[in-house]
Amino acid sequence: MRAAFYERNGLAREVLQLGEFDPPRPGPGEVRVKLATSGVNPSDVKARSGSTRKIVYPRVIPHSDGAGEIDVVGDGVSPSRLGERVWVWNAQWGRAFGTCAEYVTLPSPQAVRLPANASFEIGACLGIPAMTAYHAIAVSGATPGMTLLVAGGAGAVGHYAVQFAKIAGATVIATVSSPQKAEAARSAGADHVIDYKRESVGDRVMALTGNKGADAIIELDIAANAKLIPQVLRPRGAVVVYGTGATESAVPLFFLLRNAVTLKFIYVYELDAAERAAALAGIERALAAGTLITNIGATFALADIAGAHEAVEQGKALGNVVVKIA
Repeated sequence: MRAAFYERNGLAREVLQLGEFDPPRPGPGEVRVKLATSGVNPSDVKARSGSTRKIVYPRVIPHSDGAGEIDVVGDGVSPSRLGERVWVWNAQWGRAFGTCAEYVTLPSPQAVRLPANASFEIGACLGIPAMTAYHAIAVSGATPGMTLLVAGGAGAVGHYAVQFAKIAGATVIATVSSPQKAEAARSAGADHVIDYKRESVGDRVMALTGNKGADAIIELDIAANAKLIPQVLRPRGAVVVYGTGATESAVPLFFLLRNAVTLKFIYVYELDAAERAAALAGIERALAAGTLITNIGATFALADIAGAHEAVEQGKALGNVVVKIA
């Protein structure tokens, strides 16, 4: 099989390679997926660069997300799954070989049925972005009447978070960094959009909430945005954090203490069984209804895997980045 891989951390064009390997065989309880697409997430490029964790395997085939068709099943898996269109999650979590290849094997529950109305490109965007977004909204306790501030409302996770927040009945304020991203956030259902490069986020949030502040923040980079919390969050509000751009950062502790603010951290790779089941069910409902909007920002051929990683690192694509395997 053809696959992209790296054997050391470093820049995309210095360490990513293409090679031919024997196709894997599924073990008991596993399936093999013939992949059509592979999703590229920030965590994938950070793992390759070594900025978040150093390589621990002699060789890594990157990426956790992808989509394709089951072509072989292992012992204990029903043959009825053969030919099933699926999307996969956590393919490279705790394992050396992920989805940037023609085939991947993984436990059968990690290959989730993809409805006929959803493309393989969409399927490659669900594992990390959609599951993170769904769980973040669930943890926020979003209900009708609540106001949520979604940081990066046009990003891979934020775009889905806006949609799941609206499904929950919340009012959504989204921050963006350009007119194009503002339009993307509005198309996802954001009630209000703030361009943080051109407007005061604090002033706008307070004006939109009658000086009360948002009930909860869905935060993509707590290191960069912690200082904004006192300007936009109501007393006893919550901040749901799913990402950080730095390992350490200053946090407005006295404001958090005085206002009984709750910081909630989530990590999509380590959801428990109940959390995972809830996220899978929520995504399945949205897909079945045909209402889930996936913003594909750019697609790349497998031969240009370095370009795909660079697009994510440099923020060139408005939306998810997908590699076409075939």
